[in-house]
Amino acid sequence: MSFSELFDSEFKQRNKGHFSAIVRVALADGIVYPEEKAFLDKLAARLEITESEYEEILSDPLKYPINPPYSYVQRLERLYDLTRMVHVDHHLEDKQEVLLKKISVALGFTPSNVDYIIAKALSLVDNKVDADTFIYEMQHMHK
Repeated sequence: MSFSELFDSEFKQRNKGHFSAIVRVALADGIVYPEEKAFLDKLAARLEITESEYEEILSDPLKYPINPPYSYVQRLERLYDLTRMVHVDHHLEDKQEVLLKKISVALGFTPSNVDYIIAKALSLVDNKVDADTFIYEMQHMHK
């Protein structure tokens, strides 16, 4: 296997892990609402998830581990996607919030302040900020 193939393979696995985490959040309440399905469809295309991979992940989202990104900005990008999924049906279920917190810790956010991080993330998504604004505000929330 060449170096470029190894890189592509790792990249693809990380995307599958990220997508499966979002699918877990979508399935936490037992129903995938049309708004959630539309979000998943768009995200799958962006993450280069094939139709067969999409179906496989939907049927068993626990198959792929959550791979925390190395950089803080990448963690915030993933948190943005996850928070948007929780918020997409405009009804935050207890299971979704608990799962969002667990996945946030798995992404590398500190357990001691994950509640504050999630509250801030949900507030920003509720205000319909774009990804760049979300990242900026999350990076500067303590200033």
